[in-house]
Amino acid sequence: METGRLKRALMDPALYPDRPEHVGFTETHISMLFFTGTHVYKIKKPVNFGFLDFTSLAKRRYFCEMELSLNRRLSQGIYLDVVEIRLKDEKVTLIGDGRTIEYAVKMKQISEDLLMDRLLARGLIRSEMIANVAEMLADFYAEAETNERIRSFARPDRVRQDTDENFEQTKKYIGTTISEGQFQSIRRSTDTFLEQKRDVFFQRMEGGWIRDCHGDLRLEHIFVGEKMAILDCIEFNERLRYTDVAADIGFLAMDFDYRGRDDLSRYLMQCYVNRSGDVTIGQVIDFYRCYRAYVRGKVESFRLDDLNIQREEKKKARARAKKYFRLSQEYARKLSASR
Repeated sequence: METGRLKRALMDPALYPDRPEHVGFTETHISMLFFTGTHVYKIKKPVNFGFLDFTSLAKRRYFCEMELSLNRRLSQGIYLDVVEIRLKDEKVTLIGDGRTIEYAVKMKQISEDLLMDRLLARGLIRSEMIANVAEMLADFYAEAETNERIRSFARPDRVRQDTDENFEQTKKYIGTTISEGQFQSIRRSTDTFLEQKRDVFFQRMEGGWIRDCHGDLRLEHIFVGEKMAILDCIEFNERLRYTDVAADIGFLAMDFDYRGRDDLSRYLMQCYVNRSGDVTIGQVIDFYRCYRAYVRGKVESFRLDDLNIQREEKKKARARAKKYFRLSQEYARKLSASR
């Protein structure tokens, strides 16, 4: 079913078993989310960005099931089920029979005011919250799956595939969200680091620091409720999740930096190292923060091409993309200075 038509159908409160008074809605470049007040129904858009492919119904079902399974690792009682959206007599339904036209991940709706980005904006982040996150992640990484295949994803030549993909996919945005000078300097610093520090990447592999991680570790994905939970991991591409733990927690550190809180970024890393004993992470952390900032700039740039996103939101996305690319360049300069 065409995305716009499906969205309109799912905005009808009568469609949902809990009969909400109204249905809230938000979307990203890859998902549409419908909020009933009790539950969230997350649907994957039929898009292909190279690093993800949701273009068939079978693929969307598979990745819904992966999302459910993987996210239960760092959250309890939030990811509930994968539900079928059906069509019967030209009417969309979540209850009863009919032809399956889409799948959705059903989640418990949580208070967004308790997400860490919201708490930070209101000045409510306390040091013990940061310490709890760092300890939760260190313990998660210690138990996360690793094997020869997973470790191979951190080989410098394989990491180069990811950075090359980023640069290839952002060429079209030069002059829009990233300048030619930024593009070239970040690429040059990244390529040089991968070439000159090959031994560091292999040492990280041998040290056991390559794991099946979260992959999208940002403040907006950390829920500080009665029990802390980390949500919305990468399910759609294992090479974005099979990575050095530095790339994972470095994403969160970068997010603090992006929001002007480098003090919290430093404290996060201090707590993590103390808990994990990962004393060599400092050799690669700026590289991975540079990479993660660039990824966010790319993702925000993608929103400019989404026909379903309104002009005002695209204006905001452009501003965010520019800020991420500037931050990526700052990290790139640190890489150059450290050689």
